[in-house]
Amino acid sequence: MTTYIKTSGQIMWYYILDKGEKDLFEWNETVQKMIDWIEAHLTENPSLLEMSQQAGYSPYYCSSRFHEVVGMTFKSYIAGRRLAMAALEIRDTDTRILDIAVKYGYSSQEALTRAFMNAFGCTPAAYRKNPVPIALSNLKVVFFPEHYVNQGGPTMNQTMLTEAHVRVEHIPAHQYIGIWDIEAADYAGFWNRHACDSICGTIDSMSHVSHPIVTCHTAGWFYENGRKGYFYGFGVPEEYQGVIPDGFEIRKIPASDYLVFFHPPFDYLKDCGEVMERVERLAWNFDPKTKGYEWNEENCNDYQRHYPEVIGYEVLRPIRKI
Repeated sequence: MTTYIKTSGQIMWYYILDKGEKDLFEWNETVQKMIDWIEAHLTENPSLLEMSQQAGYSPYYCSSRFHEVVGMTFKSYIAGRRLAMAALEIRDTDTRILDIAVKYGYSSQEALTRAFMNAFGCTPAAYRKNPVPIALSNLKVVFFPEHYVNQGGPTMNQTMLTEAHVRVEHIPAHQYIGIWDIEAADYAGFWNRHACDSICGTIDSMSHVSHPIVTCHTAGWFYENGRKGYFYGFGVPEEYQGVIPDGFEIRKIPASDYLVFFHPPFDYLKDCGEVMERVERLAWNFDPKTKGYEWNEENCNDYQRHYPEVIGYEVLRPIRKI
């Protein structure tokens, strides 16, 4: 049975599990460890046997559970991640394509070229000359806070949490390339309506042109005809005139000051729900007049930054001086 708990602007979901469901979710943690092990050994020809030895289960059992949780085979997942990492190295370095092919386990440059053509419709050499948007295979995340809580982990780590804070930040004029969905109220609602893997993979392939402040995977809220929707994508410099990925839209965002409501880095598995609730409670109920401002949301977006172990969680609302 699923229990939904609505917080300020977000819906978090937790599960009341029977024994069978609990055993299934315990496998999410094990499979996440498999994924992390694969990521650390992508250039070392990781094998199912080696992974099973790390996990402590038979190769067959690891393979079947991996497929069940991730939605693809062990072999397919490794092939996708290797090709994605090779593509980024082709784009961002001058390393010979042959050397990149060998580094990521391809028998030859021709083998990498065939895989590249099949996945992306262009050769590695053509992509290096003109790095168009492509849907890279993402690093999978299958172990989430609701799994941790339902395995008996503590819901909060009090020594790591503080109250939400507020500061002022200026973001210069820029453009934003994203998917804007007026029917989505938040992150969960957005991904219920869109294909996460292909969208996030495409965004990752555009990281070389992203804005230094409004970075890849910066999301947020916009307002249209009195309604509030959610968007996801990445910022680019004001002068950007490059390609726009299929299904994405580019919008100009004027310069503005922002009130940033934030919590410093925290433990994602233990504290995510509590941290988001604290930040959003402050953000959505704050009176900017107490600091001499008024909201500027008719001209600019609200932004959302969620990097738990790096910067923490932030909600940014645009303001102007009264």
